[in-house]
Amino acid sequence: MGSELVKPDHLDRRAVVYVRQSTPHQVITNQESLRLQYALSQRARDLGWREADIDVIDSDLGQSGAGAAHRKGFNDLVARVTLGEIGLILSVDVTRLARNCSDWYPLLDVCGHRRCLIADRDGIYDPGTPNGRLLLGLKGTISELELHTIRSRMTTGLLAKAERGELALQLPAGLARDPSGVVTKDPNIEVQQRLLLLFETFLKVRTSAQVMRVLVGRGLALPRRDRHGDLRWQPATVSAVTAILRNPAYAGAFVYGRTWQKPSRVPGERPQKSPRRGKDWRIMVKDKYPAYIDWETFEKIQAMLCDNRAEYQHIKSRGIPRDGAALLHGITYCGECGHKMAVRYKGGSQYVCNHLKIQRGAPECQNLRAAPIDIQVAAAFLEAVAPAEIDALSKARKAHQHSERALRLAEEQQIERLRYQASLAERQFNRADPDNRLVTGELERRWESALLDLRRAEDGFAQRKSLKSSEPAGVPPDLRAKVVALGNRLPGLWNDPATRRDQRKALLRCLIDKVVLRRCERDKATVRIVWRGGATTELVVTLPVNAVTALPRYREMIERICTLATRGGPTMRSRSY
Repeated sequence: MGSELVKPDHLDRRAVVYVRQSTPHQVITNQESLRLQYALSQRARDLGWREADIDVIDSDLGQSGAGAAHRKGFNDLVARVTLGEIGLILSVDVTRLARNCSDWYPLLDVCGHRRCLIADRDGIYDPGTPNGRLLLGLKGTISELELHTIRSRMTTGLLAKAERGELALQLPAGLARDPSGVVTKDPNIEVQQRLLLLFETFLKVRTSAQVMRVLVGRGLALPRRDRHGDLRWQPATVSAVTAILRNPAYAGAFVYGRTWQKPSRVPGERPQKSPRRGKDWRIMVKDKYPAYIDWETFEKIQAMLCDNRAEYQHIKSRGIPRDGAALLHGITYCGECGHKMAVRYKGGSQYVCNHLKIQRGAPECQNLRAAPIDIQVAAAFLEAVAPAEIDALSKARKAHQHSERALRLAEEQQIERLRYQASLAERQFNRADPDNRLVTGELERRWESALLDLRRAEDGFAQRKSLKSSEPAGVPPDLRAKVVALGNRLPGLWNDPATRRDQRKALLRCLIDKVVLRRCERDKATVRIVWRGGATTELVVTLPVNAVTALPRYREMIERICTLATRGGPTMRSRSY
C-alpha cells in the first residue's frame, strides 16, 4: 500500500521507526503499546522501503517527551534528518516524538527543508507543504496541551491528598508506616532513644558541630534511611545531625513542599533542589505523626540553627560563639547607622562598622577598641546573674548527670545491637554449606567484620567507663574545688584560665540579646545592653586614645600646665618649675 507523497528520492533514503514510552513502569507493563510501535516497520515495508533500509530508534524508552535534553535517540534522529539521511519518520503518534512545541517545531523546520516525511497511525504528512505543516502543528500543540492537562489533573489530586496529610511520603528514620497506612514510632527502642538523645544534646550544646563531636566521641552512630527506605546506621556527621534537627516530621508535622526546583543556568542540566524557609512551605498539617519533640521545641531549635549561621548582613544572625578575643562578637550593633558591626583583629581587637563602606564606598561609621567595652559588659553580666548562681550551678550539675546517663544508655543499646548482628552473622555462617566456598567466604568476612565492630564498641565503652568512674559528679574535681572555695562563684569561673572564650560568649548570650555601641567623644563611648526580655542598661566606657592631643580636654590641660609653670608651682618631686 503506497502513498502519493512517497517519492523515489524518499525511498533512496532510510526510514526510521521512533519508539518511546514515558516511564520505566510503562515499559514493563504496557507491552501491547510496545508491540504496536515496533509493528510500524511493516508499514514502512508496505510503503516501499526495503527491510535493510528501515531503522528502529528505541533508546528513549523510559524517557519523558516533555524535553529533548536527555533524549539521545531524539537528538540522533534530528541530526540524521539534518544530514539528509532519512526520508520517512514513523511514530504511532506525534506524542511519541515530542510533547513540547519548542522541540516539535524545529523538527518540522528541518524535515521541511530536507524533504523528510512524517507518518503516524492517521496518515503521512509533508512538513514542507502548508497543509502538512498545519496538521502537524495542530497535533504537536494538542500533544503539549494534553501533557499539561494530565500533569495538572495529577498535581491537583496530589495536593488535595497532601492537604489532608494523607500523602504517603517517605518517612525519616524513627517513624514507620504499618500495612494499614498508619504512621507510628519505629519499634526499635535504640532508634527512638538515639533521636531523643540527639535533640537533648543539641538543646544543651546549641550547635550541630558540637552534637556531632559528642556522638563521635562516644562512638555512637545515627539511624538514617537510604534511597530505598531501609534503615542504616551511619557515623554522625554535621549534615546528618542538621537534617534530623530540621525535619518537621519529628515534631509530628506533615509537610509538603519543603524544597523548590531552581532552574539550571546551563542548558540541558537538570534543575537543582533548594530548601524553602519554614514560612514558605506549601502545605503543613500539624499533629499528623507521633512526635519526638513538641512544636515549640522544634521552632526553638530552628531559631538556634538560624542564629548559628554567620549571615550577619542578610539575616542578622549572631553566629556560633567562636574562640576569638572579642567577647561581643556577633551581637554588636552600630549606634550611628543601626547595622551589625564586625570584628577586626589587626592591630588589636576592634568593633568596626564598615557596612556603608562595603556597600556604598562611604567612610567607616566608627571603630572602637574591644577590650574596655568587653570588661564593662562582662561586669554588668556578672552583676545581673549573681543572685541565681547557686541554683544555676545545681541545675547544671543535674543536667550534666542526666546527659551522661543518656549517653551511657545509648552506648549500651548500640553494643546490644552489634552483639545481635554478630550472632546473626555467626548463625548464617553455620547454616551455609561448607563446600560452597563462594558463599561461606563472604559470610565469614561479614562475621569477622561484625565481631570487629562489636569489639571496638565494647573496648571504647569500657575505657570511657573507667575514666568516668573516678568522677562522682558532672564537674571535674579540680574545677569543683575551685567553685566551692570561691565565695562568689561565677566571677571566679569567668576569670578562670580553664574557661574557654567560646564558653564565656555562650554564657553571655544566655542573658544578652545585643549590644549597641556609639562613640560620644574621642575617649568615651555609650554602651546600651539589650537584655533578653527587652530591658536595657546604659553604660559609658572610657576608651584609650593614641595621642594626648586626642583627649577632649587637651587644651584645658595645656592652659593649666602653662598657668602652673608661670606661677612657679612645685612639681611632684617638690621642685620648682
